[in-house]
Parts: sequence; structure tokens; C-alpha cells
Amino acid sequence: MSNQNLFVALRDAFPADLDRTAVETDNGLSYSWRDLDRATAMVANLLDSLDLPPASRIAVQVEKSVEAMVLYLATLRAGHVFLPLNTAYQSAEIEYFIGNAEPAVMVCSPKNHGWVSKIAFTAGTQYVFTLGDDRTGSLLERAAHHSDRHTPAVRSDDDLAAILYTSGTTGRSKGAMLTHGNMRSNAVMLREYWQWQEGDVLIHALPIFHVHGLFVAIHGALINGSKMIWLGKFDPKLAISRFPEATVFMGVPTLYVRMLVEPTLTKAQAAHMRLFISGSAPLLIETFTEWQARTGHTILERYGMSETVMLTSNPCGPDVRYGGATERRGGTVGFPLPGVTLRVMEDDGHPVKPGEIGGIQVKGPNVFKGYWRMPEKTAEEFTADGFFRTGDVGKVDERGYVTIVGRSKDLIISGGYNVYPAEIEGYINDMPGVAESAVIGVPHPDFGEVGVAVIIPKPGAVVEPDRVIAELKAKLANFKIPKRCMVVAELPRNTMGKVQKNLLREQYRGSFA
Repeated sequence: MSNQNLFVALRDAFPADLDRTAVETDNGLSYSWRDLDRATAMVANLLDSLDLPPASRIAVQVEKSVEAMVLYLATLRAGHVFLPLNTAYQSAEIEYFIGNAEPAVMVCSPKNHGWVSKIAFTAGTQYVFTLGDDRTGSLLERAAHHSDRHTPAVRSDDDLAAILYTSGTTGRSKGAMLTHGNMRSNAVMLREYWQWQEGDVLIHALPIFHVHGLFVAIHGALINGSKMIWLGKFDPKLAISRFPEATVFMGVPTLYVRMLVEPTLTKAQAAHMRLFISGSAPLLIETFTEWQARTGHTILERYGMSETVMLTSNPCGPDVRYGGATERRGGTVGFPLPGVTLRVMEDDGHPVKPGEIGGIQVKGPNVFKGYWRMPEKTAEEFTADGFFRTGDVGKVDERGYVTIVGRSKDLIISGGYNVYPAEIEGYINDMPGVAESAVIGVPHPDFGEVGVAVIIPKPGAVVEPDRVIAELKAKLANFKIPKRCMVVAELPRNTMGKVQKNLLREQYRGSFA
């Protein structure tokens, strides 16, 4: 049997000339493809020297650096399981993840070594290493003594490659188990669907503890043998200044909003670019159209999850499955990707009609193995015929375009009626002076639950709550109208720019008590 290790698939795509630049950083460092191969070998040899049990978890909470990417690739190479952790997590969260995943190795930032090592050793983790974003730390010091040759561990498609803890907006975070096959199939398919080309250069501006930056962006560049321009932290001016040297940019909506503020963002500056991709949170239609006007490029929106990597995408070129469709439609996430089956179902298990709203379910080679040590939860999330219930609510129009309406847990049931926050947010966001809104459900003595709209005004604009409610009443059924409207300076977000509605629900919980 050939080695199905994802690392092997990525390394096989390295260009013939290994001395070409693979990664160039924003602080002037340059790494060749040979450097990546040698560095991953040394770290993999270090892991081998520890005599870890097969498929040990390697937990990692470090700042973004090329060396952190090398650690990820070395973990795959050595046949272990990579466990990336958000750099914002504090001690109680880290304690939970270490207790739940029982990693054999923990790698943390040098500045956090004191408290992280205490938690890790108490939980039984054998090894704790440090890795700084400036090429310092005990991991690299130890790896330097090892050979730069290494034979990748043999792995099958079904073997575990990574565990990603979902952001845990309801209850405890769950560890989504992704296999070598899940991620390789997705990377190979996206190379085709997004038409990666010889000479493509990616601006990597995302964090790397998340599907978007770690798997979609890094795998995309590596499996095409494409150079990456590596930004340690996102800086809108800097990102725009690199457009003439690059062809592909992946971002969350917040990054596009921040770049639109910059006067240097022009059609001429973006002329060399081929593709702008957005995901991880909904892109406002205003951002979509303003970007089109300013740059001449139409952002490609796609949809994925920690449990599935990418599921759908607006077309990059003509999609023959959908009559050669080429239109990237704002507000939609495009078509199910080749190999992915997507359906929209009612709660009773029947499919909805085109254009009607229901629960999104998916099946495909990219869909995860299940939740780490949660067999009951895993069984609950899959249907009898093997579809994964995503927890997202959406619809598919007659042309096949998928639109996400929200999370099922964000659904508001008011007086027995289903209210979808995304629908109301769409109307509010179109109102003059509104920058963004979030509609949440809070307890109510009569209706069980009612909507509260939380709105951020545009700079210098005044938004009057009564006017918002009045305008909505002219457009929507009464049961959908929020019972209260709040104007605030900002909305709570996670690191990927998603609005944390759980925090808003908590904040406004007692509004009608």
C-alpha cells in the first residue's frame, strides 16, 4: 500500500528546484523548499527520539511563525496528531483541552511556559517545549541536534492527523477528529476548483490554529508548490502593498473591511491578483460590492467547518455541474464542492423545497471521523444514512446556490414561530447609518423568546432604535420584529471575526425578566 500520509502528498508537490523560495516573511526572512524539508525532518526526528506512543497528540499554543508551520508538518511526518490551540485561550481552557486530549507533548510560547508547563505536567503530559515567533525556544534548540533526513511514518487515509476543538459557543468545546484522507482529499479538490496555477503566490495573513489559515491556506499553497508571503500579524497597509507580488489572498470579512479603509486599495494595486477568498464568518453584501468597485475583483465566498474543512464554494471558473455557472453571488456560499453531497432537511427528516429554509446536512470524503472521546455525541450528529448534521440553517435556490441563514442554536422560537436572525440582520444592515447588526433571542414571559437587535452604527452616524423597529414593521411579519433595539460601539467577536452571540445572549438575558 502506498503511504497515504498527508505530509507525503504535500512534499510530493514541492517544485523540482528545492532552492526556490517557499516562504518569505514580513520581517525579511526567506525559506526555501529545501529548508522546509530539512526543518520538518529535524523536528520529526526529535519527536521520534521521544519514543512516544503511536498517534500521540502534540498540543500547540504558540504565536504565528514559519517554525510553527514546520512543527505542524513535522507532526504529520512523524505520524502523530496535531492539536492547535487558539493563542487567546487562558488557563482554565488550556486545563480542559490538556485534560481532554491527554497530549504526550505540549509546545507553548516561552512567555507562557511557567503556567502552561504546570498544567501539562499535572495532567500527565511528558514533554513541554517552548517555541517563540522569533525562532527561539527549546523545541528548535533540541531539534538542531537531529538529522535533516527522515522517512515519513506510514499512514492510511483513515488515520488521525489532527484534532480541532470547535469554538464551543454552546457548552464544552468538542474535539473534531480529522484524518489524513479528510484533509488530502479537500486540498487536492480545492487545487482544481480554485484553479491554482503555476506561479501562484499566496499572501498568508490568517492565524494558524484554525481550519482556514492552517489547512485551507497552507495546504493550498504547499500542494501547488506555491510561494507564500507570510504576514505574522495582519496589517491592512502591508497586505495591500504586497498585492503586486502575489495572486491569491484568503481572509475573513474583517480583513476586507479593514483594507477598504486604506486609500492605497485601488484597481491598479490589485491588478496582479487573481483570486480573493473570504470565509469563517458571513461577508456583508456591502463589503462584497464595495470591494468589487474598488478593486475590480469579485470576492469568492465559501463555507466550511472544523469538522469538514471546505464544503461549498462560489465558482472560480465555469462549473460544468451547474450549467457552466461562473457568477460569484454575494450573500451565498456557492455550490457544494465536487465530491460533497449537501441537502437541506426539515426537523422531521424530510427534504425542504428549493428556496425553503432547513437544517444543512453533508456527506463526503472531507467529513470528519467524529468527536474525540464522545461516541454518543458523534452518533447524535450523524443521520442513519451517514450525513453529518452541520448545525447550520440554510437554503438552496433553484440554481443550486447555497445560502447560510444562521446556526440552528441561534434560531429564535417566538410564540411558536421560527425566527431566523440572519434574515432580520439583512434588513437592518441595509438601513442608512448601520455598519453591522446581530439579532439574538432572549427569554420572554409571554412569547417564550423574543428577538433583541444589537447594532453598531457607521462612524459619525446616528441610529435611532425606534426608527429601526418602525422600518422593520413595514417589511416583515410582526412575530419577526425584535422587541428591543440596542446601539453599541462594538460587537464581541472571536479571533476569526465571528460575532459571539452566546456572549450577547448572556448580556441581554434579563431584558424582559
